[in-house]
Amino acid sequence: MAFLPADFEVPTLLETDRFRLRPISVDDLDMDYEAVMSSRAELWRRFGQAWGWPPEDLTVEQDGKDLRWHEEEFERRSSFDYAVMAPDESRLLGCVYIDPATEAGFDAEVHLWVRASEAGTDLEEQLDQAVRRWVADRWPFRRVAYPGREP
Repeated sequence: MAFLPADFEVPTLLETDRFRLRPISVDDLDMDYEAVMSSRAELWRRFGQAWGWPPEDLTVEQDGKDLRWHEEEFERRSSFDYAVMAPDESRLLGCVYIDPATEAGFDAEVHLWVRASEAGTDLEEQLDQAVRRWVADRWPFRRVAYPGREP
């Protein structure tokens, strides 16, 4: 079975009073790099072993390649990386990834993170809840895994 039905229109926006979720772009490079590197320890703890990301020596150029790759994946409809932006687009607050499932019995996996400076706020919980509703309401998946967020 394909990851998405051919006629499925991929959602490109989720807005709340706290954040705007939209496809990440290479145009977000400066904000993305700053968010990733200022949150590197937490990101490595969460994703490092599985993803090898972000490496300690990640360069702006490497991050730009990653963002271009995410854009290509989005265009091919094989994986989806969304920037979690402040409502006024002044700051990248984190990311949400929607990927094909790696575990049997699931249709998709959703990973999300917020920058370290937001980890002590309710933003992460609000993001988690909003994304779960959005995925349930707008995406064609029956069983979604949220690695690191539920058994």
